[in-house]
Amino acid sequence: MSRKTNASTIAFGGVMAALAVVIMCLGGVIPVATFVCPMLCMLVMTLVQKRCGSSIGWAWYGAVAILSLLLSPDKEGAAVFAVLGYYPILKPKMDKLPISWLWKGLLFNAAILSMYAALIHAFGMAQLMEEFEEMGLALTAVTLVLGNITFYLLDLLLGRKFNKKTKKSAA
Repeated sequence: MSRKTNASTIAFGGVMAALAVVIMCLGGVIPVATFVCPMLCMLVMTLVQKRCGSSIGWAWYGAVAILSLLLSPDKEGAAVFAVLGYYPILKPKMDKLPISWLWKGLLFNAAILSMYAALIHAFGMAQLMEEFEEMGLALTAVTLVLGNITFYLLDLLLGRKFNKKTKKSAA
């Protein structure tokens, strides 16, 4: 039986952060990975949070978000992680709220719409606006709906991980 020390916790967090940054850098290789890589990193975060706790989880999120924004060739994917990567830490608290699905949906939509507004207007990524104009309003709305469905499925997946932990500790 191994003993959990501060050094091993920090080393585990560092290795998992390196893994997450590599995953984020792969987002530039496959086009659909723009949205898949941030979700995979959120799953890695659940491991970090489970082993190291929320305080290390917040530091881990900050480090991975900054390194992804600096190193990842896919800035859109890195921005998705930067605005939503902390969700696994908030999820247990949000699950306790009344009509939690509404608050989660509001969080997702506010984060994504703010992110795209910032990328287009503040950071000058005009090619995103051109892409949205090319797709048209209907297809852009369908994309947002599909994003909400994907976020809901991610929420279910993260819930399974947290519920397994709770069931084991209750037994």
